Amino acid sequence: MNRQHAEKELLRLFGFEAFYDLQWEVIEKLLAGKRVLFIEKTGYGKSLCFQFPATQLDGLSIVFSPLIALMRDQVRSMQERGIRAATINSNQSPDENESVISLARNNQLDILYIAPERMENAEWIRAAREMKIAMVVVDEAHCISIWGQSFRPNYRRIVNLVRLLPKNFPVLATTATATPRVQQDILEQAGGDLILVRGRLLRPNLRLFVVPVNSEDEKFLWLASHFHRIPKTGIIYTGTQANTEIYANWLNFLGFKTAAYSGRLDPESRKGIETEFMNNGFDGVVSTNALGMGIDKPDIRFVIHTQVTQSPIHYYQEIGRAGRDGREAFIILLYNAAADQSLPLSFIDGNKPPAAKYDKVISAVKTALMSKHEIVRAANLKQTHVSVILADLVDQGIVNEVEARGRKYFYNPNAGPLDLGLYESLRREQYLELEKMIAYTGIETCRMQYLCEYLGDERQSPCGVCDNDSKKRIGVVPSEELVEKLKNFRETFFPVLEVETTQSCLVNGVAAAYYGTSNVGSAIHYSKYEGGGDFPDWLLRLTLRAFRKHYGGEKFDMIMYVPPTESGDLVKNFAEKVAFVLKIPISHQLIKTEATQPQKVFQSSISKRHNVRGKFGCLSMEEIEGKRILIIDDIFDSGCTIKEAGKCLSKCGAAKIAPLVIAKTLGGDL
Repeated sequence: MNRQHAEKELLRLFGFEAFYDLQWEVIEKLLAGKRVLFIEKTGYGKSLCFQFPATQLDGLSIVFSPLIALMRDQVRSMQERGIRAATINSNQSPDENESVISLARNNQLDILYIAPERMENAEWIRAAREMKIAMVVVDEAHCISIWGQSFRPNYRRIVNLVRLLPKNFPVLATTATATPRVQQDILEQAGGDLILVRGRLLRPNLRLFVVPVNSEDEKFLWLASHFHRIPKTGIIYTGTQANTEIYANWLNFLGFKTAAYSGRLDPESRKGIETEFMNNGFDGVVSTNALGMGIDKPDIRFVIHTQVTQSPIHYYQEIGRAGRDGREAFIILLYNAAADQSLPLSFIDGNKPPAAKYDKVISAVKTALMSKHEIVRAANLKQTHVSVILADLVDQGIVNEVEARGRKYFYNPNAGPLDLGLYESLRREQYLELEKMIAYTGIETCRMQYLCEYLGDERQSPCGVCDNDSKKRIGVVPSEELVEKLKNFRETFFPVLEVETTQSCLVNGVAAAYYGTSNVGSAIHYSKYEGGGDFPDWLLRLTLRAFRKHYGGEKFDMIMYVPPTESGDLVKNFAEKVAFVLKIPISHQLIKTEATQPQKVFQSSISKRHNVRGKFGCLSMEEIEGKRILIIDDIFDSGCTIKEAGKCLSKCGAAKIAPLVIAKTLGGDL
């Protein structure tokens, strides 16, 4: 197929008149059965480089992508154009996924998007052997490399697949963010026969600014004084899930329309926010880095970071979601030099667990054939850490895996010693990347040029529009009025506890504060662990304010409390005070039927659920039946305790259970 013929097909299928030169270079190679690594800036049209060949090749093109939002958007767009596209992902029901697999088996699809995790699914692997596969695409290919900013162990399986394919089988790997080291690693891992096609990374329409601040409060105050001047709509990135809620509520408090978005949301809520965002229904969406990956929205007019990223690679990728239509977009980093390095440092330290955690997993699998969940419980580690550790141990031949009613793992007695040298090198490299990101905040030269050169594109001249090139600075000048407004907000913002479940009559509850963002946490700690006596009355007043704002005029028949593990009568005494003020009878009928360990000793929600499962009981079901219950606790973390207590009370006949706690932790586990 020559370019002229291809562009006639392009117009018919996609409505575009011509390819960019680099797009055609990539497509021509794929149609000729070549393997290509394509590195090009976000918004350039990399997806078309595999979507178009998929319509021309005889068979099914499989696209491995970690981005469910991208799968959903691109499948919808292609289906609207009459292209036979589908996706298999965890947000779909098993029946939906099975239906798609059936279409693929029967050669009724041109293109199929799947998550890398699907390569661990034995059913998928069996089905794939029966498909007529014409091309393999690895999207977000930096995930292949251990040196990439978001390495994923499951990408190793894709690399192994690519190595097994015939030499004349078309393969495309795409990414917008590969340093020279990542680029070389991808080329070597994929077998060395990928042809590199690299575009230019300059984004001249992005106006980059760094705003130095002296405190977290100044970030809130800057938004209050400048957000109304910024063209809408866009993304405000935060470093934690808790901060998505805090910043979104602050902007809503100021009269803007925003939503908080993070991996904590259920699929339907995420879809709803994504749809409204695509339709410009918000002034902005406050998100962790969960939003933006795979969202094909050309008119994002700003990206604001309230937290410095781990590296210039992360930053370039996230700001690249703005201004894909070529029009001006504002890129703003609010940076507190005194405090903002601790969070990215903790992310780096968490990327690769320390040697002691590897030893825990090895010790666990030496005892028996175990599933991943069983290893999580036996080793008392987070699921994310166990996934990374198992991938490394399998890679080094220390642990073997087998299909036995699901994937299970066992120790290889002939294995050599664990080698963590590469991972220590990776950690050192990530520390250096953070240093480069910190350096970005203080440079006096062109900011876009700095990012492009870091990513290996040294052909760029100054952008002319960043704060350094234009000599236009944006500072923080807090007024007394805004300071007072922020104070009022902090006294009236109460975190929601999302605990509703089909297994009980629990409704979403409320906390008086976040544990780590005020003196609430230190006051609780003093009472629980330092012999400070009952929780102070100011915590009672704050908790009652949260109750009145969240529950309003709702009527409750009784107050109950979570029985203690190690805090004695603290929660009981606190609940009695709440009951006295609200004039609601208190019940002491909720008990523990077995001893439990403190939830804080467990690293994962799997272990926390197991710790409390079936451990609550009611002394008198008659007292509880048909009642609307306000249940009190001091700290809400994973929510496993409240949910288990809610299940128990529901079985006893409660009509409604509404949680009220003093503090919600900033964490949460996986």
